[in-house]
Amino acid sequence: MNESTPQVDDESVVSGGSAAVESADSTGDDPEQEAAEEGATESFLADLQRVSADFANFRKQTEKRQRDLVQQAGSRLALQLLPVLDAFDAALQHGAEGVEPIRAQLLRVLEREGLEQIGFESEPFDPGRHEAAMHEPADEGQDVPIVSEVLRTGYAWNGRVLRAAMVKVKG
Repeated sequence: MNESTPQVDDESVVSGGSAAVESADSTGDDPEQEAAEEGATESFLADLQRVSADFANFRKQTEKRQRDLVQQAGSRLALQLLPVLDAFDAALQHGAEGVEPIRAQLLRVLEREGLEQIGFESEPFDPGRHEAAMHEPADEGQDVPIVSEVLRTGYAWNGRVLRAAMVKVKG
């Protein structure tokens, strides 16, 4: 053997290896270290639960924002189509033929998506849904104002008024 190469006997390797194993095993015997590890584990678990809850809340908020944006886009489109429905109504009032089926089909499609007609005769007047354009005296015994005539149909989109109905009010 060469003199510069250190000699290692098999016994020192085995004993050195077992010393490392013993030191690793001895860490489990220290109660302070075990308590610190348990505390760290509990802290990490609490952090994980908090982050998971935060992410679930973020996901719900994002989904709600997305639904709101879709509803807003739909309501903007419906608002732009109201003059078309008004043109159909005017054409029907002037006796145009063949217009009613097209109007009905357009209205059906919009109603499936959330459009609702508002403002019908004999319903109680609601300033949030009706715009009073004319007034007439109330009948005897009538205690609340009612809609006596609809001058222009109103529309709501998923419960939110797009355009109030223009009505004649009795009362």
